[in-house]
Amino acid sequence: MPVSDGTATGNDSLIRDFMRAWERRDDGFIVDCFAENAVYHSVPLSPIVGRAAIAEWVRGFAGVPPGRLEVHHQVACANVVMNERTDCITLNGQPVVLPICGVFEMQDGRILAWREYFDLAPAKAAYAAT
Repeated sequence: MPVSDGTATGNDSLIRDFMRAWERRDDGFIVDCFAENAVYHSVPLSPIVGRAAIAEWVRGFAGVPPGRLEVHHQVACANVVMNERTDCITLNGQPVVLPICGVFEMQDGRILAWREYFDLAPAKAAYAAT
């Protein structure tokens, strides 16, 4: 079960493992990283509240090919991890490159809140291409 020890080092490691789990589409690991009352908010869209709702959203990526999530910079402390990364993914059969800033609030070794800030235009363009 993925859990951080609550230290900056432990939180940093958990979020790096979390990113790698997204690359390989390891739904179980991804969902286990969240607290029961967690919130995921892709800031251009509406928040997803609760581990069960997040799990349903994660399972929605089952048909999406794995991608590359390259973390350029990451900083961590006892309750927050922030990273700057580039996600190279495929949406609707189209390659999409998304520069993203992610903020993770940690509580009791799990993700309590995950916010991502990015421009939604490249993803929208992938769906408009067909």
